[in-house]
Amino acid sequence: MTENTQPPASGPRSAPADLPTQYTPAEVEEKLYERWVERGYFAADAESGKEPYTIVIPPPNVYGSLHIGHAFEHTLIDALTRRKRMQGFETLWQPGMDHAGIATQNAVERQLAAEGSSRHDLGREAFVERVWRWKAESGGQIQGQMRRLGDGVDWSRDRFTMDEGLSRAVQTIFKRLYDDELIYRAERIINWCPRCLTAISDIEVAYQEDDGELVSIRYGEGEDSVVVATTRAETMLGDTAVAVHPDDERYAHLVGRMIDLPLTDRSIPVVADAHVDPEFGTGAVKVTPAHDPNDFEIGRRHGLPQLTIMDERGVITAPGPFQDLDRLEARSAVVAALRAEGRVVAEKRPYQHSVGHCSRCQTTIEPRLSMQWWVKVGPLAKAAGDAVRDGRVAIHPKEMSSRYFEWVDNLHDWCISRQLWWGHRIPVWYGPDGEVRCVGPDEEPPSGPGWHQDTDVLDTWFSSGLWPFSTLGWPERTPSLEKFYPNSVLVTGYDILFFWVARMMMFGIYAMDGVPPFRTIALHGMVRDQFGKKMSRSFGNVINPLEWMDAYGSDAVRFTLARGANPGVDVPVGEDWVQASRNFANKVWNATRFALLNGATTQGPLPAPEEMSAADRWILSRLGATVAEVDAYYDDYQFAKLSDALFHFAWDEVFDWYVELSKTTFLAGGRPAEVSRRVLGEVLDVTLRLLHPVTPFVTEELWTTLTGGESVVIADWPADSGFRDRAAEREIDALRQLVTEVRRFRADQGLQPGQRVPAVLDLAGTPLGAHEDAIRALLRLQPAGPDFKPTATLPVAGATVALDLSGAIDVAAERKRLAKDLAAAEKELAQTTAKLGNESFLAKAPEPVVEKIRTRQETARADIERIRTQLSRLP
Repeated sequence: MTENTQPPASGPRSAPADLPTQYTPAEVEEKLYERWVERGYFAADAESGKEPYTIVIPPPNVYGSLHIGHAFEHTLIDALTRRKRMQGFETLWQPGMDHAGIATQNAVERQLAAEGSSRHDLGREAFVERVWRWKAESGGQIQGQMRRLGDGVDWSRDRFTMDEGLSRAVQTIFKRLYDDELIYRAERIINWCPRCLTAISDIEVAYQEDDGELVSIRYGEGEDSVVVATTRAETMLGDTAVAVHPDDERYAHLVGRMIDLPLTDRSIPVVADAHVDPEFGTGAVKVTPAHDPNDFEIGRRHGLPQLTIMDERGVITAPGPFQDLDRLEARSAVVAALRAEGRVVAEKRPYQHSVGHCSRCQTTIEPRLSMQWWVKVGPLAKAAGDAVRDGRVAIHPKEMSSRYFEWVDNLHDWCISRQLWWGHRIPVWYGPDGEVRCVGPDEEPPSGPGWHQDTDVLDTWFSSGLWPFSTLGWPERTPSLEKFYPNSVLVTGYDILFFWVARMMMFGIYAMDGVPPFRTIALHGMVRDQFGKKMSRSFGNVINPLEWMDAYGSDAVRFTLARGANPGVDVPVGEDWVQASRNFANKVWNATRFALLNGATTQGPLPAPEEMSAADRWILSRLGATVAEVDAYYDDYQFAKLSDALFHFAWDEVFDWYVELSKTTFLAGGRPAEVSRRVLGEVLDVTLRLLHPVTPFVTEELWTTLTGGESVVIADWPADSGFRDRAAEREIDALRQLVTEVRRFRADQGLQPGQRVPAVLDLAGTPLGAHEDAIRALLRLQPAGPDFKPTATLPVAGATVALDLSGAIDVAAERKRLAKDLAAAEKELAQTTAKLGNESFLAKAPEPVVEKIRTRQETARADIERIRTQLSRLP
């Protein structure tokens, strides 16, 4: 066999036991997982001599539960780490949870409100104790759900962002950044939630299209007047200028002059600023430096006053008739007053525009001038960008790199203080005479009369930005830090590329002497419903993965999610797909059970190729190619492609063809049957190991039964044997082509799958002569008798199959049935063609409706062609 290399060998295995007739996930999943944990399979040894492979879990919020996005992300991470563990790496999947400051505080405050209390009734210390109690009672829910999914994390290393060690890391880096003048305190515009009473990060702002009102207002009189437009009319009470573009000749005569501000006793200047777009609206904008981020920058450039006209709850504080009104009440009142004075030039209502809302409580965000703590991100962001540019960190897929650079290259200073009680309190003390002292973890804070600590806490992203190294014991140079930093890869969603990934990059490079926190950033998309729609409670399409796991098993959920995971692309999922994955798991189970019942074995070396049948050599050749293909996809983070390759190899080639061909061999007995039993054992052994990272439970149960091995978790990852047999592949491909074509013909003629038909096979001149028994068994073809009269002859793959259907079907009845189906298809074609030819219909109908009609039309055409072919083949 000139195209062969020696097939793989396998060492002795213990004798396999029988399997139950059905696979019931609920009966095996929990016990298997607990066995894995008890035996320490997931524990990472910092003293090991093995090459490390490290992944951190994107820490879920402590208050949460496992949602479909978690299940998706955890499946991908678990698949990577399980494979690397099987490849012999010292593998650490670092678990943990985030304290989720604002969300957790809100959750506990809701509990208190239900009890008729508030955090202010308790006081800060008692409230924080209450949150810790809540965390102990309710916060571990997600850990149990992670176990359900099969997450192979090292539970002995479980971390929480407010653990003592991680808190020490937070205080250490704050102190270092402060001493390096990279942390400072200043008044700036921030996102403020009037309900949560805190600054919030950009990622906690949810933008949505709201119906508002666009009001055009005339400032000043006559030729010296200017019209500006706003959706927040109440903020005009804080205007300190009107800005126009320096090159806008329409307003050149007004620049530097003062104009009256309506409803107030103030006059404000007209300033020229390049930020203004002269093509937008009237080309003039109102400037409210204390209540708009762009206006704040204009105000700084022109030295404008910063007038705060509302308090932290969004209540107007500006003296006058609008004082003490809520901001939204004031908006209507201000517009009414302007209208009464004839100042309203135009009103557009409703005016749909994008408005920021607090993602926690849905309150409209208020840009607010506030004294806050900030990180000076310039040098940190440059280092984070350089690490990707110079190749120390790879972003996958590559096209996402431009989005990363767009962010880090234009990053503004980061507001890190939050007006909360739950979180890492800012380690800064203020003295009675204006002293400010930042305290490190090993320093005593100042004491004495008048000294007090800053009341704010740090943004949650500050502590989670330290996650890749704080979880390993930093700032101490622990064995774990030396072994497992930097992380091998970060697997996370593209939606937090800017907010979490960029912060980890900045902090990791800064704290770890220029070493980035990971070598690769593998970005995935968001999980959507089966129609590609974003999941939302309001849409009623939110998926609870636990319900699917209860119904179909964790492997089915995992396989469905992995099979949809193309890098950086959103993932649609539907219950039908999980059912299909459950069917696949059942197919794997039944095929392995068949193999065991027929004596398939993994004991001893594989027979020599010359002892093997073409089917044996074909499946081993395909097995080697599949191993190579799966390895390449794993290395490129192509989870969908590797899952699809495994599905089609296992189902289409192993189960549908090799197992079926083996039945004939097993029935015949003798040495060929012994050879095929060993080959089938080898194929299933390797296939189960290949499937294990994505479907860990069913493969563990099957592999240990098949091989007698301790656990597939610690089994060797399959290597490509290098065995290829192109001649065998061509031979079996010809067999598959012949069987498939005749099966299609049988189906077209309305024959039942098990119905036997007399046939004559002419296989002369083809490599199929040795397969006649298998072909007849697969196609339910019986030998031709003396009365054989061929009613159909099919030339396929160089062979000829002659069939006698005279006694198999009622030709007249079949012709009548097909004629009826043809008439229905022709009617459908006529109706859809008429609709698509109607210009009025095409102009008015929504595109999805039109597309549905087009699909129906194409289906009708295909049906007509198929039915006519069937009629022509009838005897």
